[in-house]
Amino acid sequence: MKKIGDIATIGFALFAMFFGAGNLLLPPFIGIQVGSHVWITILAFGLTGILLPFLGILAVTRSGETFNDLGNRVNKNLASLLGAIIMICIGPLIALPRTAATTYEVGILPSFPTSNPLWTSLVFFIVVWLFAIVPSKVVDLVGNVLTPFLLIILTILVVAGIVHPTGSPSAAALSSTESFLLGFTEGYQTLDVLASVIFASIIIAATRAKGYHSIPEKNAVVIAAGVLAATCLLFIYGGLIYLGATAGIQDTSVKRSELLIHISNSVLGKYGSLAIALSIALACLTTAIALAAAVGTFFSRLTRGKLGYKLLVTLTCLISAVLSITGVDNIIQFAYPPLAFVYPIVITLVLYVVFFGRLVTWKSPYIAALIASTIVATCNVLHILGLLAPKQVAVLNKIPFFSYELGWVIPSLLAFCITWGVGWIRNKPARA
Repeated sequence: MKKIGDIATIGFALFAMFFGAGNLLLPPFIGIQVGSHVWITILAFGLTGILLPFLGILAVTRSGETFNDLGNRVNKNLASLLGAIIMICIGPLIALPRTAATTYEVGILPSFPTSNPLWTSLVFFIVVWLFAIVPSKVVDLVGNVLTPFLLIILTILVVAGIVHPTGSPSAAALSSTESFLLGFTEGYQTLDVLASVIFASIIIAATRAKGYHSIPEKNAVVIAAGVLAATCLLFIYGGLIYLGATAGIQDTSVKRSELLIHISNSVLGKYGSLAIALSIALACLTTAIALAAAVGTFFSRLTRGKLGYKLLVTLTCLISAVLSITGVDNIIQFAYPPLAFVYPIVITLVLYVVFFGRLVTWKSPYIAALIASTIVATCNVLHILGLLAPKQVAVLNKIPFFSYELGWVIPSLLAFCITWGVGWIRNKPARA
């Protein structure tokens, strides 16, 4: 029974860490675009928005206990550099400020139009600091205290919307193939893979703190918790996509926050606005607590304790509070280029370690795959920033899936296979 309870606590905490406000706003907006193609879209969104983050947890678990253990499978210096870039992106520079800004703009501003974002942000990060300042308590506080409320609210919304839909799925302008691609690419854009390789260390540490010290026991609990979190995410994501499809709104230019509020009010009546406000606050708060704890843990280890965990969490909260005042739109606009660069690199590392880690043990194929992904990602960022000539863009568009921001897939696979093949041929006499 204790093991089941521990899995539930860790699994619910992991769900809440992944499920930020962006994850709440995105699925309904997908739903209004795909109409009757709901199920194939849910499948596609689940592949990139749920399965990939789960593989990120699995990659770290198979490699050791932290992101550094995963990165060391390729290069020690790469692990530190890439880990630092990830932490800055999902920490005080982008993701953390966005949680507070979203809470203000979606959860507070509609009900209190004269409120000041400075004070709401300050209160938000004081709460984050209070929860995150003791790292050993983060998982228990999030898993046992905050997540149940979040899941209850979202479950009520989803179940009520399924039992009493406000409309029927309309005939979508998109084909089934286009709906699948939309779900796939939008799930890819949740960016939870970046968080997964960092959150893994928190989850593994919590597992050890609960008495699971052997590798088989630790891995079993972490994987079971990951499956539970993935199941919860699939239910909530799928339900929200369905609610969007049956919302009766055809205008795809509607703001995502307005769509969510409309759905909630249509399903829950006068309690709809309150339900969304609480969901946004809890979703943002749980993610922010996990991110602040992850930043403090990572940089404390990176500096070998020269910068203390509590100091780092405090600085992270202060910087995030200041940046959050700039607003959600400005943060998202600023975030796109750096995330477009680092995300393909992390996905490449995760996928190749998970699928080839036990078969290919030397490092050169992984390095080659990462170099290929880095080159394509760099070209994509230059394209996003408008620094490439039309002829150069035309050449890049010839790379398979480049227009879907998946241009790294084929080049990295070719680089991996060619390097592995060359290494296998060179080492063949030694094996004989």
